Amino acid sequence: MTQKRNRRKQTVPFDDRLEQAAVAARKAAGRLPLGEARNIMLQKARQAEIARSINGWLATSGQPMPK
Repeated sequence: MTQKRNRRKQTVPFDDRLEQAAVAARKAAGRLPLGEARNIMLQKARQAEIARSINGWLATSGQPMPK
């Protein structure tokens, strides 16, 4: 027997969710002392920002790839 897939309709656009994730990671990093945990949170924020820019680039057609 196969299980039914749990499907959800996203109410917040992907771009906005990535921005929220970056902001939340930066806030969390600001509350942490210097060290490995803070660096990991800052890295997550950068990854979300990069994903947002790549998503924006993919959504536009006809523009050259940024360098």
